[in-house]
Amino acid sequence: MADYRTPGVYVEERLSGSAPIIGVGTSTAGFIGVVGGETTPAIGDSRGAATTQLTTQAFGSATDKQPIGIGDGTKVDFELPKPEGFANAEVVTDSGFAFFVGSSTSERSVRSIRNEGSKAFVTFTTAPANSAQITGYYQLRVPAAVPVASVVPSGGSATTVIATLPPDVATNPDLLAAGQVQLCTNFSEFKKYFWDFSKNPRQNYLAHAIFGFFRNGGSSCYVVWVNREAEIQSALETFETIDEIAIVAAPGITDKDSLQRIYAHCQQMGDRVAILDTPEVVGAENKLNAGLLKPGETPETGILPGNSDYAALYFPWLQVYDPATNNKKYFVPPSGHMAGVYARVDSQRGVYKAPANETVLGATGLKYSVSKTLQADLNDRGVNCIRFLNGNIRVWGARTLGGNANGEFKYINVRRLFNYLRESIDEGTQWTVFEPNAPDLWARIRRNVTAFLLMVWRSGALFGNTPEEAFYVKCDEETNPPEARALGQVITEIGVAVVRPAEFVIFRITQWDGPGGS
Repeated sequence: MADYRTPGVYVEERLSGSAPIIGVGTSTAGFIGVVGGETTPAIGDSRGAATTQLTTQAFGSATDKQPIGIGDGTKVDFELPKPEGFANAEVVTDSGFAFFVGSSTSERSVRSIRNEGSKAFVTFTTAPANSAQITGYYQLRVPAAVPVASVVPSGGSATTVIATLPPDVATNPDLLAAGQVQLCTNFSEFKKYFWDFSKNPRQNYLAHAIFGFFRNGGSSCYVVWVNREAEIQSALETFETIDEIAIVAAPGITDKDSLQRIYAHCQQMGDRVAILDTPEVVGAENKLNAGLLKPGETPETGILPGNSDYAALYFPWLQVYDPATNNKKYFVPPSGHMAGVYARVDSQRGVYKAPANETVLGATGLKYSVSKTLQADLNDRGVNCIRFLNGNIRVWGARTLGGNANGEFKYINVRRLFNYLRESIDEGTQWTVFEPNAPDLWARIRRNVTAFLLMVWRSGALFGNTPEEAFYVKCDEETNPPEARALGQVITEIGVAVVRPAEFVIFRITQWDGPGGS
């Protein structure tokens, strides 16, 4: 505090006790890739297709690192080298072990194996002789998310060993395991932490989704992969802690249980929406409606996963060029590209604008051609079609899943606008917690929320010629009676007039005889 004993003007800084409400981000996506089984079949495991035993020839001689010189029956740790670059591989213990000392054909019994990073240690029940060289057969299991390749041991041939080993691990030490989430701001970062385009279809769906997201205007996304559909829930629980996520997608996942879990997560969080895919194949070209909308279907019996105004479903799959197959044409789920379209529209226009009548960049064709007649029933049910129109592949739907059944929230941009308003006001008014619940606080709340909504109205998101027509904010004695204040509650009522998309543009044309006619 200044010393006010000398006459003069004093300019001081004072904290306002409040802060302006800043709009939250709306286009950060969270992608979940389901890439297959928990691990690839163990190399040499009879359960793996066309695999045979992999000898230590592939890794060089397996020589003990120190003289042993101890008797039979003693526990001995022997360091088992792994091939260079395969730190993520695990030596398995379920079958197929045959270790030999020197040139002897007598097999040594293995008591146990433990894995420590890039090394594995074998404990023999019968100890090898002092300074013995050990060779033999053993098996590796590698993460399923890693692309497959044939590996041939030195001195062997392609018919000797056919193994599913990751070709990129040696040059990709940052490869992430299942369940680990990584923020990616470009496709190169995705390749660093995950994989490139792949001949594994499920890996490739995720790679194309991320590529399509950035190609269409996305700027940042969180990515995680899991082994199977049953693990999607754990990935969603991880996403709960990431506040920036506003869009959730699991490219290529079309089973109803998984889709319902995804949009239930979005509804529970209240600050994000799901972008869902239909199956790639739904029926004959002239029976698309019968394939997607079966007569008398229910959420339990039909293809569609029920209704939700926190989700949007897109059809059909997109045709793209696939680098993994020398740029052959390849069909991919549209959810990744659509997340990018959402981001592009948010950036160029705003979250209030429907992400429709927009070109899907990178798409060269469609799995099915959708006509105006075919789209009619699909649109009513909230199946958003992607169509070839005016020389471009365009998004031609902006409904939430369920369409007309969702009432005021039948449009996805309306749902996303409300998410944006709710989350922005939530984060921008945290300063009010534990403030004295009195008229001064109510006035400050009205002032801050009104200033924020005025900005939203000026952006074109709210309907009305004046702010009074577009919204209202009420926080006073009426909304905060004594019984509410006694419970520690401060209640603000907000009303907004949203702008809905011009989905049906109608021109009525009639004959006219001119100014002199009747």
